Amino acid sequence: MNQITINKIVVGELAENCYLIEKNNNAILIDPGDEYEKIEDKINDLNIVGILLTHDHFDHIGALSYFEKKYNLKHNSEIDFFDYEIISTPGHTKDSLTFYFPKEKIMFTGDFLFKGTVGRMDLPGGNINDMKNSLELISKYPNDIVIYPGHGEKSILGIEKNYFKYYI
Repeated sequence: MNQITINKIVVGELAENCYLIEKNNNAILIDPGDEYEKIEDKINDLNIVGILLTHDHFDHIGALSYFEKKYNLKHNSEIDFFDYEIISTPGHTKDSLTFYFPKEKIMFTGDFLFKGTVGRMDLPGGNINDMKNSLELISKYPNDIVIYPGHGEKSILGIEKNYFKYYI
């Protein structure tokens, strides 16, 4: 079976969601924000084949250099074993990315889109017009996609779409 397993590891002082995505003993780390030991405890004997970053804020990259060195990987490089799409979703930051796994209908949105809201736009690199454009883009994706944000609980894209007009 080629099922993906998603393990959320909440790390750091801002309770950032690091995700460990596993399929057939291969795994991807998404946003290794802090507390590398806590993340390593979940990795065990998995073969880490890639590291994905949704954006470069400190709470999402705190343990990045540790894992890049340990596994001799560069973040956001092409990853074998997994089928996913990289979507540019600026608004929270200029470099915000969303990772969409179409077969599994899951999306990792970082701080672009949360359950019940969108990311802050008042920080350096944030832009309300970019956020509007990103929401318009993401609204074209299927309603039944499960979104995994950079903080808080997961949600369903179709539910969030109902509130896009109120977010900004």
